[in-house]
Formats: sequence, structure tokens, C-alpha cells
Amino acid sequence: MHRYLRAVGFSNIQKREEYEELVRFTSECYQTEESAVNAEGEDFSERRKAFAEQMGLMVRGVYDEKEEFHAEYCVPYFTGRAERFYEDMVIERHAEKESYAGVCDDMNLGVSLIFYLQNVTEYLNRKRYGRMENATASLILSGLSVEGKVLMPVYQKMPVVSEIKASQERSRMLQAARDGDEDAIENLTLEDMDMYSMISRRITDEDVFSIVTTHFMPCGVECDHYNIMGEILDVELLENNKTHEKVYVLTIETNEIIMDVCINHKDLLGEPKAGRRFRGIIWLQGLVHFEEKW
Repeated sequence: MHRYLRAVGFSNIQKREEYEELVRFTSECYQTEESAVNAEGEDFSERRKAFAEQMGLMVRGVYDEKEEFHAEYCVPYFTGRAERFYEDMVIERHAEKESYAGVCDDMNLGVSLIFYLQNVTEYLNRKRYGRMENATASLILSGLSVEGKVLMPVYQKMPVVSEIKASQERSRMLQAARDGDEDAIENLTLEDMDMYSMISRRITDEDVFSIVTTHFMPCGVECDHYNIMGEILDVELLENNKTHEKVYVLTIETNEIIMDVCINHKDLLGEPKAGRRFRGIIWLQGLVHFEEKW
């Protein structure tokens, strides 16, 4: 059973029989279906069933010679709303099954961002017909979480304008460092040393979460899992129309990345409100919008 089923309102699925029945229900009562030919020449298909706005289950499988659908696996999905353009996006297939991971560089993080691709069939069709060469892509990131906490905000002494300018300057230096600028590399190194010194000095008298206001870092051995903390911009409460479980959709800004996170109300400690902070572990998903170049 998929660990993140509870994030979209299926925390009551405990037994294998219940899970198989849910997969069968999703496969038979799907609302949308998209198909493509995979690398093995099989008719690969995605069947989706929404159980609330933006979220549901997705069954992926293949058709046999008799045009009968055989489900291979089922994953929960949640589609966010904030769209962002990334250059040099790379999509690679997982080794064990017909699923894909996307990789892109984010200047705000300074590292590569890895996500689980939601629209596999669209990518396969574009790749098959050679339409990836002349396409640009924007990305909608979203996260599923099964453990999270609400933290109080931290008073910021730095004016907002100064903070924005500092962030823009750091992004510029990160890009310059990637291009081999030695001065930028040295400045970033000195900046990190100053930050380490400041944190070491303050940590003796303050809590770490009053010093670190936001973070976005890999978590565990799975490359698309992240431990994040960020400011809550908006809160929406949805209900799974099958189980009637309540699910929070939190719009979060973390390291200047705005994304939506979906979490079962049972798994969230604290009351989420705009202005407060969310901290938790997420499974990062991405919906890629491909556009033709003119």
C-alpha cells in the first residue's frame, strides 16, 4: 500500500484487501484516461479518479491484446496552483516501473530539485512524436505530507525591501558561481561562514526555529522527499467525497518557492492560519506544462 494514501483522505485503508478494492474501484470508475505507447511498445494508460478538488488517485497500467486493462500500480496525486518556469528540465524513467522523475535547477535553493512526474502519458506522447525538441516547460509543484506541525511566526527585524534585495543578490551570485565566477564562489563561501558564525552565537540563547525561518532540504534516501518549513499564505479545508475525511491544502512559501501542500487533518499538529509556519516532510510531485516554441 502507498504510504501517502492518507494524505488525500484514505487513512482508513489498513488491509491489503481494502487497498485492492480501492484500486479496483478507481480503475473501474475513473473520470479521465490518457494513453501512450511506452518504450516496450505497450499501450500504457493513466486512469484518474478525483475524490476532491485537485486531489485523488491515479491508476497506471497497460492494455493487452484483447484490449483489457491491467492495473500495475496506484498512486495518490495532488495538483497545485502556483506555476513556475524552469530552464534545462530533465525527465528520467525510474528503473522498477513506468514512472518518471523530473530534475531542474532552482537558484533559490542552490541545488537540483527532484520531483515525481504526474503527467507521464503526455510526456511519452511528446517524446514519441519528437515534440520535446521544440518545447518549453513550466512546472506546478505540489506536496503530499503525512506528518507536519504548525509553528508560530518569527519577528523579522530586517525590512522587507532589504530582504528581497539580499535574496536577489544571492540568486545572482549563485548563477555566477555556476558559470565559474571565482569571486562569486568566494563571496558565497564567506557568506556561509558568517551565517554559521551567527547561528553558533545565537543558538546558545535561542531556539533553532527562531533563527531559521525557512528551509527546503532533502529528507531520507528517496530523492523526491523533502523536509520543508515555510510561511503559510493560505489555508483551505477539503473533504474526501468517499471517506469524508478532512484534508488541509496549505499554500506555503519556502525559500521563495510557492507551492501547495496537502495533508490529512489527523496528521497536522496545530491549527494552520495565514502568517504561521508549516514544518513537515513532503513527497514532491510536479505537473509539467509543455508549450510549443514559435
